[in-house]
Amino acid sequence: MMMAMAGAEYGGKLIMQLLFVLLLVQFVSGKTTRHYSFHVRMKNVTRLCNTKPLITVNGKSPGPKIVLREGDTVIIKVHNHIKENVSIHWHGVRQLRSGWADGPAYITQCPIQKGQTYTYNFTVTGQRGTLWWHAHISWLRASVYGAFIIYPKRNVPYPFPKPYKEVTMVLGEWWNTDTEKVINQSMATGGGPNVSDCYSMNGHPGPLYNCTAFSDTFILNVVPAKTYLLRIINAALNDEMFISIANHTMTVVEVDAVYTKPVTTNTIMIAPGQTTNVLLTTSASDYKGKQFFILGSPYATGQGTFDNSTLAGILSYSNHLEFNASHLNSTTNFTNAIMPKLPVFNDTAFATNYTLKLKSLANAKYPALVPQTVNKKFFFTVSLGLNPCPKGQKCQGVNGTKFTASINNISFVMPTMALLQSHYTGKMKGVYKTNFPDNPPFPYNYTGNPPKNVTTPMNGTRVKVLPFNTTVQLVLQDTSIAGAESHPLHLHGFNFFVVGQGFGNYNETRDSPNFNLVDPVERNTAGVPSGGWLALRFRADNPGVWFMHCHLEVHTSWGLKMAWIVKNGKGPSQSLLPPPPDLPPC
Repeated sequence: MMMAMAGAEYGGKLIMQLLFVLLLVQFVSGKTTRHYSFHVRMKNVTRLCNTKPLITVNGKSPGPKIVLREGDTVIIKVHNHIKENVSIHWHGVRQLRSGWADGPAYITQCPIQKGQTYTYNFTVTGQRGTLWWHAHISWLRASVYGAFIIYPKRNVPYPFPKPYKEVTMVLGEWWNTDTEKVINQSMATGGGPNVSDCYSMNGHPGPLYNCTAFSDTFILNVVPAKTYLLRIINAALNDEMFISIANHTMTVVEVDAVYTKPVTTNTIMIAPGQTTNVLLTTSASDYKGKQFFILGSPYATGQGTFDNSTLAGILSYSNHLEFNASHLNSTTNFTNAIMPKLPVFNDTAFATNYTLKLKSLANAKYPALVPQTVNKKFFFTVSLGLNPCPKGQKCQGVNGTKFTASINNISFVMPTMALLQSHYTGKMKGVYKTNFPDNPPFPYNYTGNPPKNVTTPMNGTRVKVLPFNTTVQLVLQDTSIAGAESHPLHLHGFNFFVVGQGFGNYNETRDSPNFNLVDPVERNTAGVPSGGWLALRFRADNPGVWFMHCHLEVHTSWGLKMAWIVKNGKGPSQSLLPPPPDLPPC
């Protein structure tokens, strides 16, 4: 008996010692494993005096903020309690060798069905800054989204002055109706979808909309003479946004979780999918007790309708030198708040000038590793198009047609089996083809009057295959087939460098000598200019299947998407990891 007790005591001490060693290793390495649990549920939510069942995560929209440090492992168990299928994408996380956790439905995984769970398990390597997460199936990301904040490793400072406080601002959209019905109706009729009823900031529409209250407004409470870091995320479905704060400037120091050279501006432009970190320094004394509007309005270049309303939050100064919640006045109606001036909705000149100012920090600690030479060059047209209306049906697109969208005249058809599973198992027959074209079917005046034989694209599930470590140059050319429009393109699994952009048709001889190969901005989502082109470079050093698509959700629904397959390299460190045991079935 005594020996058994002694053995148990010894075993307990040994376990405690092992736990201590593990904690010590984690502390010394600065790495840890962070666990989250997401419960996807319906919840009745009221905005604009309209109550509807909303898909939420843990009862909230925006959902939980994921917070970690560079090098940490994140384990997020997602439980689906709703009738719709669900998947979650960790937007901008590179997912090095862990493509099974990337999240786009039918690309890297089959969706999580009702009553099922799936655990996303990945390590964040070589990244720090503001990213976000969202649903990646149909239009569920209208309400299923949240912030993903990566702090630098312990004792590693920001490459800019340490802020007094940090604030996350997530921009979104709200529909009074069910967004699944909105897109289903659009796909059935071939017309453009109904636009949102309002924009939101951290879920709040703000005081400029009818039927909103103090509690429906995002308020940023500040004290004088302090510097704040604002982490701004555009989670809207279909709208690029201008953001401005009255009587204040912002200094951009990071985009898409990559540090930039400081850019001071009165207004930023941020596309769906993009993130922007800015420093805001409050006035030393002039503004005590005053309030200033934080306004957001759309940047729209297409011919279709859009939500041309104004989102508002409030920057509110305390009368005190240090902020305390007791300083708030809950009866404030913002009647004396000062308004900023925003660009007009189609101010492409401002959007272009702002975008061109953004440059990588490109110093010794944070170099811009731009491929100086490339192994493969691709030229992709990104287009809206028109399909004939099926016989016996009345369609609501241009001249009775149905809207569609394509890359290189291929409108992508979603498979019924996940591409990554098909690729990993070698069972691609009947799932996808590897003959995605390197160039459009034939050259034409892309931004002029298009020939009739490119108006209607082909349909197909085609991918482009790259050997491991290929250096890629990709030129994305907007077209005027069904109207020129800006397209914020998002590439999963990689960051890329925006080495050039311009208007009109891209000309290799004229335009490539002007590429910035020194300090171009590095992003995961970038806008192809309306009636113009965008040149990207990246290194294909991440094996797996990686989605690329427009982040205007309506264009993705119409087919403006494709996928890249990056082959395994040499050895385990350059190869895709095996699938997890709980990967959802199709």
